[in-house]
Amino acid sequence: MAAIQSAEQEHPVPAFGWAARDQSGVLSPFNFSRRETGETDVKFKVLYCGICHSDLHMIKNEWGTSTYPLVPGHEIVGQVTEVGSQVTRFNPGDRVGVGCIVASCRSCDNCIDDLENYCPKYTLTYSGLSSDGTITYGGYSDVMVCDEHFVLRIPDALPLHSAAPLLCAGITVYSPLRYYGLDRPGMKVGVVGLGGLGHVAVKFAKAMGAKVTVISTSPAKKEEAIRNLGADSFLISRDQDEMKAAMGSFDGIIDTVSADHPLVPLIGLLKTNGKLVLVGAPPKPLELPAFSLLMGRKMVGGSGIGGMKETQEMLDFAAKHGVAAEVEVVPVEYVNEAMERLERADVKYRFVIDVGNTLLNNA
Repeated sequence: MAAIQSAEQEHPVPAFGWAARDQSGVLSPFNFSRRETGETDVKFKVLYCGICHSDLHMIKNEWGTSTYPLVPGHEIVGQVTEVGSQVTRFNPGDRVGVGCIVASCRSCDNCIDDLENYCPKYTLTYSGLSSDGTITYGGYSDVMVCDEHFVLRIPDALPLHSAAPLLCAGITVYSPLRYYGLDRPGMKVGVVGLGGLGHVAVKFAKAMGAKVTVISTSPAKKEEAIRNLGADSFLISRDQDEMKAAMGSFDGIIDTVSADHPLVPLIGLLKTNGKLVLVGAPPKPLELPAFSLLMGRKMVGGSGIGGMKETQEMLDFAAKHGVAAEVEVVPVEYVNEAMERLERADVKYRFVIDVGNTLLNNA
């Protein structure tokens, strides 16, 4: 009870959400507070919040960085209710979103280059440390207050519930497709893994004009990948004959897998000068023999979310080309079961909490 009382006293604006209290990861109703709307702040009512796999890691402190009580959620969308006196980009009633970060130093080379996501002093949307020394709370809650620089406009063409996962999953795959030059029509792009990240990667790559192959260990996903998501082909990574036939045929591969898996077979699929880009985060180091890179001047790179400018570009591109996440919308009281299902990979492809219609019922 002491944790709840101290949280209520940190700021003057009452807030309500669901929080984990310890490493059990069990979420339950939680009263806390938000700061008042400052001069450059946007306050908005949260309507939907995606459940990211990183939320699951964080509520259980699997990365060793969690601070409790912990209100997860960094795929947050809603409607503006108040803006500060110096806000220029938003008005009450606007559809907006907040992704993985809510602050950065705004002065380092990365920030100046619109790469706030690589700022060494960025602040995470939840379980981060605000400039006033208080802990940040995420989007499994009824209200958000955020500096307008880190608020995104959700285009009218995007349904809010399916736009929410784009704020993490979407930008995580969009950014490397752009940066590594895999966004040109006719490029042959592989997508490893067909989960929350992978299914959006297929959609973005197709919208960019690429020829897309899903690379998976599960033959059962072939029909889904081709018929429902629009992939051009499907490659079973455990089938040695299929892998051998595809060697040297990909311009680039986006690897979304966060479990231990071999990289050398994937590198073998690349053309000369091909690029394997890791966006998943396996818990243990992956083996990378140098010889597999030398023979063909190949590259293994990485990418993590995106800056604010690129994230807005991603949302606008998604609206123009009809790219949205495939989601299962759930009430907030289902969140613990959703976490259990997520751990079993039992979702197509992203859970989204209907915060606006179900959270207040638990107050």
